Amino acid sequence: MAGQTRESSVKSSGCKPFGGGVNVRRRRVHRVATVSMHTSPLDQPGTGDAGGMNVYIVETAKRLAQLDVEVEIFTRQTARDLPPTAELAPGVTVRHVTAGPYEELDKGDLPGQLCAFLSGVLRTEASYDPGRYDVIHSHYWLSGQVGWLAKERWGVPLVHTMHTMAKVKNLLLADGDKPEPAARVLGEEQVVDVADRLVANTDAEARELIDLYGAPPERVAVVNPGVNLSVFQPASKGAARHRLGLPDDAHILLFVGRIQPLKAPDVLLRAAARMLIEDPGLRSRLVVACVGGPSGSGLCRPALLSDLSESLGLNDVVRLVPPAPQDELADWYRAADVTVVPSHNESFGLVALESQACGTPVVAASVGGLRTAVRDGVSGLLVEGHDPHDWARALDGLVRRPAWRDHLSKGAVEHAGAFGWSATAARLADVYAEAMANLHRSPVALSS
Repeated sequence: MAGQTRESSVKSSGCKPFGGGVNVRRRRVHRVATVSMHTSPLDQPGTGDAGGMNVYIVETAKRLAQLDVEVEIFTRQTARDLPPTAELAPGVTVRHVTAGPYEELDKGDLPGQLCAFLSGVLRTEASYDPGRYDVIHSHYWLSGQVGWLAKERWGVPLVHTMHTMAKVKNLLLADGDKPEPAARVLGEEQVVDVADRLVANTDAEARELIDLYGAPPERVAVVNPGVNLSVFQPASKGAARHRLGLPDDAHILLFVGRIQPLKAPDVLLRAAARMLIEDPGLRSRLVVACVGGPSGSGLCRPALLSDLSESLGLNDVVRLVPPAPQDELADWYRAADVTVVPSHNESFGLVALESQACGTPVVAASVGGLRTAVRDGVSGLLVEGHDPHDWARALDGLVRRPAWRDHLSKGAVEHAGAFGWSATAARLADVYAEAMANLHRSPVALSS
């Protein structure tokens, strides 16, 4: 989507530009109530339920605060010693709401805590003068359910971002993965019905909202996520390898993300095994690094990658690394020759963007938002399907052709440079203002 205007981007998905073509008087947005029930922005991305959504919430909140828009993030308290409130950054407050036991709960158990969580959110607002929040921005369907009721109570608009959708996931299930339950599908449909604005990460996601959920196109706004270009930027590959204890002459293939079937790290391991069958001499230099921790259905098999590595005879090649903070993660991207993103579905693919910003090309599955996050043949390669033979062929081509890899590296930096979080936050502020202006102009009926 880089290089497109905002209007052409939205128009291609059937959605109107942010103004919707209607001249309305917009109020300034002063304070946003952000709802992230199932995962805290303070959690380390890459394990449990923390991932790209956490990064999205943190980065957009910080940039909104820089635009003089205060952000208060409501999330479930997962430890007894957490304070009621914590400052994430100037102008950004995290509010811990007691709802259920002080421990991480499976997302399947969280619907039972919706009432308790909603009660905590409403009590917070009730302790202030009326009109504290101008808009609610909910993330993921559970938070959307909370936002739905808070919207009715406070008389403010609800803006919702899905991040992932049950109907899409169920159409693209990985082998051995469980389909999303009917309760989630219904919950998402209800949120789509009541939200004043639905924020889609890409044109493809906008089409899914419209085609699979019946979202009115005029209520769907396409806002690309971004990347922290001050952290993720090119730097010395050799220095990064030295800091991480990696050989200077290694061929390094990198996976970053949660270890679960949806993310398909097994495809990378199977492709690496195929590469070694084709060229046994590659073994002395090949390193397959997987940075992340078990999540979702992957929690049922926490040793999945280590077991697979052993069965494929890759124990001397594979390095399993726990989730890393951003500065260290940037070094992993710089140290790698290629970052591999073989997911069965991605609403966007922040890992791909972070890698490219560091100058490392990406080989990604040609699915969902990855078709926007990666420019095929310019900043990386897109692979159709998940056949390890096809992935081995694509990866081997980059390993053996450093000039081609260097060409893609230059394209990667240029492509990622078009995606900054400040632009994302500014566009979100536009969406908030539009939702506020149109709240009483075209009310949304509640789902029965």
